[in-house]
Amino acid sequence: MYDSNERSRVAVSGHYAASLDAESADEVYDPHKEALVEAMLSAVGEDPAREGLRRTPLRVAKAMDFLTSGYRMSAEDVIRQALFEEDCTEMVVVRDIEFYSLCEHHMLPFFGHAHVGYLPNGKVVGLSKIARVVDVFARRLQVQERLTNQVADALMTHLGAHGVAVVMEASHTCMMMRGVQKQRSTTVSSAMRGTFQDDPRTRSEFMSFIRS
Repeated sequence: MYDSNERSRVAVSGHYAASLDAESADEVYDPHKEALVEAMLSAVGEDPAREGLRRTPLRVAKAMDFLTSGYRMSAEDVIRQALFEEDCTEMVVVRDIEFYSLCEHHMLPFFGHAHVGYLPNGKVVGLSKIARVVDVFARRLQVQERLTNQVADALMTHLGAHGVAVVMEASHTCMMMRGVQKQRSTTVSSAMRGTFQDDPRTRSEFMSFIRS
């Protein structure tokens, strides 16, 4: 474990990515998280002191902060920054939004694409914010079903839209690397709100857009 007498601790501030490739040999990002990683390395039979692993606790701590940064983000804040009055009544669809998340059961990655559509009700949101809302919820420990519903509910609530549709397609490494070990399987989940749930024609139009 880390000994404060053996090395000086350097406080690292700011976003994870800003210090990802820091060169300082005595840098410490989060002593508690790094100690947990070091203990895990020892538990699997590794030597945390060997050259290739010396900075692994630091890197893992930074990576986990980034991959779980959604806990410190708010969909409301993301949307509020780019919500505009607009006399638009036609469907808006953003397809193929890449996302990466961590399965809460094994803490292994699952990743894929999200397709999001909404029917404006006097307001539109900046297109990049839709992708950011996906990240708000994807960067947490998740199950795909909950993730899909959280994105739909957040957009429905904060856009005041007539309807929201979300379809997610993902590959789960907890199925690919362990367990049943099925590398080619994908999981599709959907969440329909408002008009997309009530009107089959609207839902069908959205599905045709994301399949074309």
